[in-house]
Formats: sequence, C-alpha cells, structure tokens
Amino acid sequence: MLDKKGFDLWADGYDKAVGISDEEKTYPFAGYKEVLGTIFQEVMKKKHAVVLDVGFGTGTLTAKLYEHGCSIYGQDFSSRMVELASAKMPDANLYQGDFSKGLAEPLRRHRYDFIVATYSLHHLTDEQKIVFLHTLRDCLNENGMILIGDVAFENREELEQCRQEAGDSWDADEIYFVADELRNSFSDLSFTRISYCAGVFIIEK
Repeated sequence: MLDKKGFDLWADGYDKAVGISDEEKTYPFAGYKEVLGTIFQEVMKKKHAVVLDVGFGTGTLTAKLYEHGCSIYGQDFSSRMVELASAKMPDANLYQGDFSKGLAEPLRRHRYDFIVATYSLHHLTDEQKIVFLHTLRDCLNENGMILIGDVAFENREELEQCRQEAGDSWDADEIYFVADELRNSFSDLSFTRISYCAGVFIIEK
C-alpha cells in the first residue's frame, strides 16, 4: 500500500495515469470519468451545496463543484495532493490527514449536504469502511447524501472474475467495495454499476 511519501511522489502524474486507464477501459480506472460525472450531476441538483470530499486527490471532481458554486471541504492523505488541489480552489477548506484514523477535527464541526469519496475508501478494511461511513452519515444535513465512486462490484463473484482478468495488474493491497455485503450494514444503500470494475454507491440520511 502506498504511504504518504508514495502518494506525494505520484501526485503530479496521477491524472494522466488515471486518464490512460479510463480511455483504454482497463482495470482499475475503467469508467472513471462517468463515475465522477454521475456524482457531479447528483450534487448539482442542489444549489450552493456544502460538500465534503474525502480523499480528493488533485481535486478533479471537487474543482468542478467549486467552479459551480459549491462550498468545498476536504481531507486527503497527501500534502502534495492538498497543495495541488488548493491551487485550483483557493477558498476551499482542505486538510491533510489520514482518514483511516477518522476525519480531521475541524471537519467534524460542520454538517454537509453531500459527502463524496472517489477512489479513496478502498484503502480501508471492510470493517473500517463500515465504521467510517456511519461517522460520515452523522455529519450529513437532513436529507444529505454520501456518494462513493470507486472500484466496486455487485457481488463477490464479479470481484473474483475481475481479479482473474486483471492478473498481475491486480492491486492486492486495495480492498474493494462489494455492494451486497455492504448492504448488511446499510440496508438502504443503492449501487449503480458504471463499468465492469466501477460503480457509484448512495447512502442517504
């Protein structure tokens, strides 16, 4: 698993690497642009939404939301990612911190219309995901929504098929979402499949 230094070193080439995988429709980023677009359209249904992005990376999604009038809060593991995203969103409230240890203290003081996480929460174990998502749901405004876009599968069989097809490129350090297992903890969860290895989850308050 990449540590903070690893993420810092990868930060400048991240968007290019993701774009190549998306365009070639290869694991792990096949469907990436559509995943982000789906989340963007959902957030845009509410004017001047207050949005928290967990693991915002270089700010690809949040910069678009910022440009369209959203108030942006965020946390990322990498100080270099924070630097790059801050240049795009000077008035955003961005914090560096390891979200496997929870939200940065200043972010816990606020309530959000949307909490988004794109290609970030797969660094948490399944148990950590459940605890963290319950924490995030407590930070939502009434009728708020958690939107997760990531490498994800409807069931364990689909994940195993993708693992076999990916071969040596499969990242064994990442722990991907499986919708029918996550529903054991969030019965109202909805999952929209975007590609053979990606989808969008919605958890509402």
